[in-house]
Amino acid sequence: MVAPDRAQRPGASARADTELPTEEELISCPFCEGREERTPPETFAVRPDGGEADTPGWTVRVVPNLYPIFEQHEVVVSAPRHVRSFADLSDEEVGGVALAWRERARAAREAGFPYVHALLNEGREAGASLPHSHSQLAWLRDLPPGVLAEESGGDCSFCRRLESELALGPWATLERDGLVLLAAYGGRLPYELLLAPRDHVEGSAFESELLAPALRLVSESLRRLHSLEGTAPVNAWLHDRGHWHFEILPRLTVFAGIELGAGIYVNSLAPEDAAAALRDVGTAPSGDRPEER
Repeated sequence: MVAPDRAQRPGASARADTELPTEEELISCPFCEGREERTPPETFAVRPDGGEADTPGWTVRVVPNLYPIFEQHEVVVSAPRHVRSFADLSDEEVGGVALAWRERARAAREAGFPYVHALLNEGREAGASLPHSHSQLAWLRDLPPGVLAEESGGDCSFCRRLESELALGPWATLERDGLVLLAAYGGRLPYELLLAPRDHVEGSAFESELLAPALRLVSESLRRLHSLEGTAPVNAWLHDRGHWHFEILPRLTVFAGIELGAGIYVNSLAPEDAAAALRDVGTAPSGDRPEER
């Protein structure tokens, strides 16, 4: 349900603090380079110049989650520098994240975990406990309910959804590298996005040559969102089954009793308006974005 007036109600916003990192945040961050002893021993890292495990010199680093939800639950630290958002990573840094996801997904399959749920939480309201940019990989022995719910017999249900959304409304935001980013029809919150290969694909996203371009498009979509709305909490995740795709859910408003109790999601921004705004806004090239540290 689209109800634009709801955006004006008091307390509707769930936007995050836009202040620069404090000195305390920078000193205490366990994910910054040189603080390797503050995390569990790494399970994977990229060190272009070589070097010992759990020492400086890495460009992306994977460690076990200190507070795991699942039997195997890992954190992928996006970059050695202190940067808060996936939006602020360079293309090279995003490529490192894609490599780490691929290698750890292979390790999961070899260890008997057929499904890896890759996710991004940014901002405390979205579940992030540390501000340094990172993603998570949950190794699962069974398909999660959210993925199973999308499956149907016969032809690809996501292909049908994608074709319908592209045909019925001006909801496409970007098309690049064989990928399409669109504002979700019936989105639960403003600027909810879907990102998927334009044509049907088979096989795992973790092994696809489109994984790095897809993650770069996730990064760009967040930069565009930040240009429009400022820094905001966001959740994003990969459904790696059938026609794999990313779902990106900015937390610009809060769920209340209507959404949580009745299952009726009230969105204050129509998808065609979200798509138009994201298409039109400019973003700084990755090389021009300032570093926070």
